Amino acid sequence: MKGVRRPELDEYFLKVALVVAERSTCRRHHVGAVLVKNKHILSTGYNGAAAGVRDCLELGCLRDEKHIPSGTMHEICRGIHAEQNAIIQASLHGVSIEGATIYCTHSPCILCAKMLANARVRRFVTFARYADDSFLELFNEAGIEFDLRPRPSTIISELE
Repeated sequence: MKGVRRPELDEYFLKVALVVAERSTCRRHHVGAVLVKNKHILSTGYNGAAAGVRDCLELGCLRDEKHIPSGTMHEICRGIHAEQNAIIQASLHGVSIEGATIYCTHSPCILCAKMLANARVRRFVTFARYADDSFLELFNEAGIEFDLRPRPSTIISELE
């Protein structure tokens, strides 16, 4: 099959994270996260309001209204981060994420980094930097590998 390129695993799971991000209800950033272990998806999450409550698509963005810059004052937001939702989904279904890799469309905030460290995630793979880099020191100390990759193509190769 000449001309068909099969994506390697990191690219593949980053593409899955991009699709997951499409479900986001955040007006600022559409973020998707995929927790993977042994080539199997354990859990996914996207950023948005808590289940059963109105979201920013309906109500507007508190952070925009208050002119709060990205990467600061996380508590002033209706949204739950994609990484947090992926951890929560795994927990709800009794799935251990210890030793897993998380593929995410943005690097983590410090709050998500702390949660990932306590969940014993071993690797974080992304293609975009978030406004806050304070997670790097924590990841280094906790032994979590951080891998910044190129943004994957959204074009899907078809077999001929």
